[in-house]
Order: sequence, then structure tokens, then C-alpha cells
Amino acid sequence: MYYKQYGNTDMKVSAIGMGCMRYDEEDVKAGRLDKCAEVALYAADQGINYFDTAPFYCDDKSETITGLALSQLKRDQFYVSSKANLGTTGDVIDEDAFRRRLETTLTRLKVDYLDVYHLWCMLSLESYEKQRDALYGFFEKVRGEGLVRNIAVSSHMPGNELEQVIAEDKFRGMLIGYNALNYRFRQKGIETAWDKGMGVVAMNPLGGGVIPSHPELFTYLADKSGMTVPQAALRFVASHREITVALAGITKPEHVDDAVKSVENLKELPAAELLPLYDNIGTSLNDLCTGCGYCEGCPVDIPIPKFMDAYNQKLFGDSITSRLKNHWGIPQMQAADCIACGECESKCTQHLPIIARLAEIASL
Repeated sequence: MYYKQYGNTDMKVSAIGMGCMRYDEEDVKAGRLDKCAEVALYAADQGINYFDTAPFYCDDKSETITGLALSQLKRDQFYVSSKANLGTTGDVIDEDAFRRRLETTLTRLKVDYLDVYHLWCMLSLESYEKQRDALYGFFEKVRGEGLVRNIAVSSHMPGNELEQVIAEDKFRGMLIGYNALNYRFRQKGIETAWDKGMGVVAMNPLGGGVIPSHPELFTYLADKSGMTVPQAALRFVASHREITVALAGITKPEHVDDAVKSVENLKELPAAELLPLYDNIGTSLNDLCTGCGYCEGCPVDIPIPKFMDAYNQKLFGDSITSRLKNHWGIPQMQAADCIACGECESKCTQHLPIIARLAEIASL
């Protein structure tokens, strides 16, 4: 296993981390939690020492399963992270509610402290500011008490908003979606975090399953490497100097083996040197929205980047409406509010037909 320093901390973490939201669904529902824990133990045996979990993952069993595994290891053999936001406290801005959530997490994980605790799932600068103002002081208190070693932020924000968060200098680390689909417009964010001395953990390095589901579009990642497309996609992310950990969603031992193989003899490069090697190769992806967020500022308040992200699912043969409902939590018919002013299309760096796509979504 290849290891990297987690920002300006003393943590030496595996370049591949285990994303603990993919435990086998049938085993979870059947209560075979020990069987699920065996996969995490196998990951540890193969050198993975960073485990990322959260409340509600895997029917709210992920923390418990991960704790069953980690309790069989010495505490200095692993690093574990979890997450909290207003959703995990019942939307109550209350220190007692925050502490109850943290205590539940620690009990489930069978640990006395978390190595990383994330302010979780920031979808916009507005939502971040609300949650920061409500909860960040509680994060600082529990860090002062030794219950949390490092505070981090988990973000789905566009790059320009993310840079504003990083500039506040409140976090030791950052969890961000980063992969071969969106790297062009996340590059600045990871470089800014690196300059700040932050650890950067990349979630969705396989594009939320898009890349392994459509390997024919991503063969360029594996060119002459002898790797499979998923292995090469993980290596692409891990090869960034600015990225500390690429989180692999793992269900079975074979996924561990793939992940470990992806970082064999890894060579790190700064993003500015690495990315030109891939630019203009994946030309079949030109119709995909890459999530740059430049189209924000709709005069009728349509969250256009989120609708365009959902439209990507159609290009892969998946459901637009499911993405809008289950991931973004926004009504499909909001797309019908479009007044076709063209402001968004004038800002789009890819010249996508945003107005036509919104009309199509509204008609579904």
C-alpha cells in the first residue's frame, strides 16, 4: 500500500481509503453484520488504514459494522472519520443534540475519539454558512476535549464557493467529489486546499458508479497500463499530489484487491502537470455537464447546475427524475420556471443547450 501525509497533521494514511457505505445490502438487511465487518478487516489486512463512515449509511448500520471490524485492531492501526450536520441532529441547533449524535457515533465505532469529523454534505455556500454558524462552535468544543482530532468539511459545492470555504481556514481537511468526469472544474479547489495544508479525501472517484458502468467511454484512462478501467480511474485520482485519499466504495474482498492494485508503484504529480496528460482525450464526454457552476445566478432562482447534473444521468441511460428527487431533493417541475433569457447559456464554458434541457426535464 502507498501512504500519504494527511495535510499538516501527523496522520500517515493509505492512498486508498474504504468508503463504508457499500456494505453488502442483503447481508445488512439480514443482520449479518459480522460478515460485512470481515470485508473491512480484509481491507485493513491489505494495508488500508483510512475508513470513512457516517450516520444513516447502509440502513444506519455502517458505523456499527465498521466498529465491529475496527474494534479487532489496535487503535494506532487505523484512522476513522464520520460526519454530522443539522440533519443528524434532527435539525435542532442544540449542543446536547450534537453531543448525543457524536456519542452515538463513538459508541457504534467502539472508539474514544474520531480522527476526522466532517461538517457534512454542504451543497451550497448558503447551506454551508447556515450549518457553520449553527454547529461549528460545537465541533471546536469536542475537539478541545479530545473527542475529535481534526475537523473537516464535506462539500458538493461548485469550485468557486468551495474556495471561499477553504479561505476561512477553519478545517484541517476536506471531503470532495473528484473523478475523471469533473476534474477540470475541481482542480482549483484541490490546489487551494493543498496550499492551505489541508488533507483532501476524494469521494466518488468512480463517478458514483458511472465509470465502471460505462467502461467503453473511459478506456483512455487505462491505456497501456494493464489495469481495468475502474482500477485506472482510482489511480487517476490517487496520482494527484493534492489528493490524500481516494475513497473506494467496497462491498467484497475483490473490490479491496482492485483498489490496492490501483496504487501499486504509484507516482504522484501536481494536478497542473498530471491533468494535461488527460485533457482532450475523453472527447466522447463533451455533452456532459462537468459541474463548474458558472451558470449559477439564474434570475428566477433555478439551481441550474443541479438540473444539469441530473441531465447527465440521461446521457448514461439512467433516471433524471430519480437524481433530482433522491440526490438533490428538488422538484422536477422547477425546470418549467425557465424564462429562456439565455443568461446561463452565455456563461456555459461547454456551450450546452441548457434551455432545451430544462424544457425537456419539465416535460418528463
